[in-house]
Amino acid sequence: MLKSFRAALIALALLPFAFAGAQAAEHKLALQISDSEPAKMNAVLNVAANVSKYYSEKGDEVEIQIVAFNAGLNMLRADKSPVLDRLKSFKQGMPNVAFIACENTLDTMTRTEGKEPPLVENAKRVTAGVVTLIELNEKGWTIVRP
Repeated sequence: MLKSFRAALIALALLPFAFAGAQAAEHKLALQISDSEPAKMNAVLNVAANVSKYYSEKGDEVEIQIVAFNAGLNMLRADKSPVLDRLKSFKQGMPNVAFIACENTLDTMTRTEGKEPPLVENAKRVTAGVVTLIELNEKGWTIVRP
């Protein structure tokens, strides 16, 4: 009787591990955009959309951050982004994709243009885009520059 009780207790203790493989995996991807060409911006958005769709269809979770700095910050400008419509679409349909704007680059643009450029509503600011990529890499994120 004691052996049966002990075996049942061990089985109950191991039960969570039996279902560990059935849980959705979590993936983390950071995409760099530092170029002002619309083709590069669209490539970054295409990668984000494709990765998001792939993992969603598998039942996995994926978090994606698009980090914009240097000329790539033009992607997140509300006044002249060549991909503005796509950014709005991402905001509505892909809440797992975040847009990160480099304040260092924004400060440079502000000095050059005499006023701060407006950013799209869904852009989050960080002090330095490259530092953000370094820190994400150190936390185990996959960094890609399409």
